Parts: sequence; C-alpha cells; structure tokens
Amino acid sequence: MTRLPAGVLREATIDVGAITANVRHLRRLTDSEIIAVVKADGYGHGAVRSAVAALEGGASRLGVADIGEALALRRGGIMAPILAWLHAPGTSFVEAASAGVELGVSNFAQLLQAAAAASADRAVGVHLKLETGLGRNGIAPEDFRVLFAEAARLERIGKLRVIGLFSHLSNASADDDRAALRLFQEGVGIAASAGLAPPLHHIAATHAAIALPEARLGCVRIGIGLYGLSPFAGRSSAELGLRPAMTLRAPVAAVRRVPAGQGVSYGYDYRTDRETTLALVPLGYADGVPRQASGVGPVAIGGTRFRVAGRIAMDQFVVDVGDAEVAVGDEAILFGDPTLGAPAADDWAEAAGTINYEIVTRIGPRVARRQVSA
Repeated sequence: MTRLPAGVLREATIDVGAITANVRHLRRLTDSEIIAVVKADGYGHGAVRSAVAALEGGASRLGVADIGEALALRRGGIMAPILAWLHAPGTSFVEAASAGVELGVSNFAQLLQAAAAASADRAVGVHLKLETGLGRNGIAPEDFRVLFAEAARLERIGKLRVIGLFSHLSNASADDDRAALRLFQEGVGIAASAGLAPPLHHIAATHAAIALPEARLGCVRIGIGLYGLSPFAGRSSAELGLRPAMTLRAPVAAVRRVPAGQGVSYGYDYRTDRETTLALVPLGYADGVPRQASGVGPVAIGGTRFRVAGRIAMDQFVVDVGDAEVAVGDEAILFGDPTLGAPAADDWAEAAGTINYEIVTRIGPRVARRQVSA
C-alpha cells in the first residue's frame, strides 16, 4: 500500500515531465508556435514550475491574465516573452513595460496607456485583441480602422511594437468558431491596410488548436492541454495523447468500524446499510474539494475505487470502504492519471457538475505542492 511521507496531511504532486511532454506533443500536432498559458498559478500547478516545464517542451512564449502574474514570473527568473491581457481600469503599464511584459490591448484607452509607458529607448510590446463574438473584452469591429491607424502611428514614432493580433473562440460549435475566425481574418486585413504587420496571430486555445486546424494560424495558446487535461466532453486525456500533471492525495487519517445504521458526516445524508469500515480523508472544501460532489466523488485507496460517503466538510470527508483492509496512513487518491488507475479530474468535474479546469485550479494553498518528474 502506497503511503505519503510522514507528517504530510494533504499533497498535490506536480509531474513537470508531463507538462514538458504535453507541450512537445501539441507542438508536433499543431505545427505552431505555442504560448503556454500559466495564469491562475499555472491552473493550480504552480506558475513558475509550469512555465519552466513548458519552455523546456518548446513553448516560446507565456500567457497570463494580469500584470501581477507576469511580474511574479519575472521575479521567479522567467525571462521568456510574457503576454498579460486583462487589466483593471486605469492600470499603469510602466512597471510591466520596464519588465518587458507584453500587453493585451482591448480598447483605445489601453492603447494610449501602453504608449504612455514607453521610454526614450524602449517601445512597449502589445497584442491587439479583437472582439469576434465572445462578448467579452476586445476592440469592437466598428473601431478596428481608427484604433489600428493610431496603433500604426504609435509604432512609427517608436512608442509601440505591435507583436500580435489575437482573439478567443467560444467553442460553442465549429460553425460559431469559423464565423469568429472569419471576422478575425477581416480584422487582420484591416490592420494590414493600416500598415500593421505583427508577426503573431493567435485565436486558438487548446480546444481549437486540436479540433479546428484552420484556426491555428501558426500560433496557439495552450492552457488546459498544458496540464494534460482534455477540453472536450467525451474525449479523454489519453485519447488526445496528453498526460495529467497533477495528482491530489492525502493519507487516511482515521479508520473506524461501525454498525449498520451509522450516520456519516453532517446532516446524516448517508447512513451505513451494514457493518462496515469508514476511512477519514483530510481534504475538504477549504482545500478546493467541491462540496457539490458529496456522496459521489471518487477516491482510490489501495487500488480500489470508492465514493465519498455523506457530505464533504471544510477539512475532511469520509469514505465507506466496506470490508477492504484500509489502515491509517494509506494513500487516498482523489484524482491523477487514470491510465495509472487513479480517478480523473474529469470524474470529479462530473460529480460536481463543473469542468476539469475548475477542479485543478481551485485546489487551495493548504495543499502542499511537490514537484516530481515521472
């Protein structure tokens, strides 16, 4: 029976070798430059370690949501190009520009703020985001001509370097994504007529990078695929050639033999129907284990899969293991690589009525991350 190191109460192991292998695989598959997305602390895997592993696998650039995340990567020693695309109103871009962070620009005010952050010897790198139907941020199609003209002027006088044009797809359907792609390509043509010739065009994230080859455009943003998880309902990581990087586990903290009729956890939503053994696992919703998966979330102990019994509490939950021989200290795996016998993050997503992105990203700071390379 596998056990965790002594004294470890809860742990997520992060297989950085899997991240590297996933990037190599997706580079071969897409034949495209890869922007590795390491926002939200690398989807819960650790931003710096994920960035290092992705760059080792052949990613050439990194993507994050905000400037704070980009600067944290710089402080962690990451010197590769970084794009940050979501900004609070009135944000100063001076510190980001000084650190060589590239900025996503979604409106005229941000364009002017980026130009204002330039210095006499340093233009600010920007990627212009086009609104192509997702209804979020981005330059509206009716503003393409005037904004592109101003961006070209600012580039000519050395204030800006327009490095990319980008957008995001809805993944609602292939037809919807192709319509968005057509609008994006119209925007690319208008930008060219204004005198802009950025080296990068990117609209595809993992979903479209795999399923919509015409959306690759020579550069793709890889987020969930980086961490070995599938963006598709009904298609597993293994089917896509990806290896999950995170394994969430904890030691069994207590074992109790109980009679039939024993209530379990708050509210007694679960009562034993026979004499059985209950195992306590010290992970709860404070650690990101979704309470919505109470009664159904899968847990593997000693190679056998069980389900959460009763409600998931803030710090712990219970598993009814029947007559299986389970002892204090035995490893309980919530999710990991299903090809190695672990439940998948997708299983927890289904149990909680959510997506695998949320399952890994929500794992909290009490859970120690330990880097491995299987």
